Amino acid sequence: MSKKNQKRRSEMLPVLHPDAAGVDIGAEEVFVAVSSDRDCEPVRRFSTFTRDLLELAEWLKRCGIGTVAMESTSVYWIPLYQILETQGFKVFLVNAHYVRNVPGRKTDVSDCQWIQYLHSVGLLRGSFRPPDVICAIRSLWRHRDSLIQMAAQHVMHMQKSLDQMNLQLHHVLSEITGLSGQRILDAILAGERDPMKLAELCHARVKSSQDTVARALEGDYRSEHLFTLKQSLAGYRYYQQQIQDVDREIHKQMLNLPVAHNAQAELPRRTKKHPYATKHNEPTSFSLRSELYRTFGIDLTNVPGISAVTAQTILCEVGPDLSRFRNASAFASWLGLCPEKQISGGKVLYTRTRQVRNRVSIALRLGAHALHHADNYLGEFFRRLKRKLGKPEAVTATAHKLTRIVFHLLTTKEEYNESVFIKQEKGAAARAEARLRKQAAKLGFQMIPAVNE
Repeated sequence: MSKKNQKRRSEMLPVLHPDAAGVDIGAEEVFVAVSSDRDCEPVRRFSTFTRDLLELAEWLKRCGIGTVAMESTSVYWIPLYQILETQGFKVFLVNAHYVRNVPGRKTDVSDCQWIQYLHSVGLLRGSFRPPDVICAIRSLWRHRDSLIQMAAQHVMHMQKSLDQMNLQLHHVLSEITGLSGQRILDAILAGERDPMKLAELCHARVKSSQDTVARALEGDYRSEHLFTLKQSLAGYRYYQQQIQDVDREIHKQMLNLPVAHNAQAELPRRTKKHPYATKHNEPTSFSLRSELYRTFGIDLTNVPGISAVTAQTILCEVGPDLSRFRNASAFASWLGLCPEKQISGGKVLYTRTRQVRNRVSIALRLGAHALHHADNYLGEFFRRLKRKLGKPEAVTATAHKLTRIVFHLLTTKEEYNESVFIKQEKGAAARAEARLRKQAAKLGFQMIPAVNE
């Protein structure tokens, strides 16, 4: 952008933040721009070493800067963000989509100057970032997700080794990582080859008969496949131990969260029909549901489609306080669960949902998908929309409804009550009936209720 055009823009738009700075972040260097009246050298380059970042903060203080805007570039922004926030600056972490540079030659210098200009005239909005205590739990929880994915890779390697030896164990057991599966795998690696002796290691609750399991364990035990099976099983158990260590650290961090003012001493009884059962990948070293209730003040697991892991994802990504969002619609928009209408020339181009990569949105979509066979209002809502719009649209709409329910529960601290939806359904049916009677009267007809024989 030329100086002439920049001067013309400055004359058109009023400067709302004269003490603003713009930062363009890279892996090895950082470019910072301030207004030309704050320093004779308004654009400077700093290395990403901690000493240089502290020097950057001191230079901004000498320039009288109070607020800083930067792009969310990978994880490179985190050290500088934390240093500037600790030094007392008001930091705006902005979406790269909103700070696209003007056409022309793109450089780091022009990028930081463009960010500084947009921020000074008030055209940038800071992205949502929860408090530091929530960010600490979020980092641990995301690391835990990575460990679960790596453990799942080893499970697939074990299944591959079994397939190559024509051992159909993973077809007769629900999971080879359960108690019976690990007993059999340990015995195979210890040298046991008798199918009947291996089948006797199954737990009594295994649905497959011992004869079926024994037939599945007749295979070609080759040394190379046994070696890969041994390493894969050791890798799986290693990551399971890592996950348990992370769970203990997460519990320690969650104890630092403040207790909700309306939380009772004991966890209230669930309102769901089915008793609570620990789901896959849920921490076993502590009661996650109890800790979530202590923090939220309500039991989100009472909502159909929301498990303890989903509620933990909401806590890690958003936190217990949703006052940052002005209403449920804004919260749903941030999650990308509502249509974004694009209008040009008075015509609606499309009304699709935005492509948002949000972990809460993914968790709520999975929860909505699990309501396919649910015997409740939300299950009926999902099936009705599936017949009308199709499955993808039904998942999005149901996730949107779950978002509004979660927002209402967390802001009002009221327990989930499905009778509210049933009352609304009856009111909608009554209004539809009145509308049909009115239309029939206009056409000279009379509606008569059908008699069920």
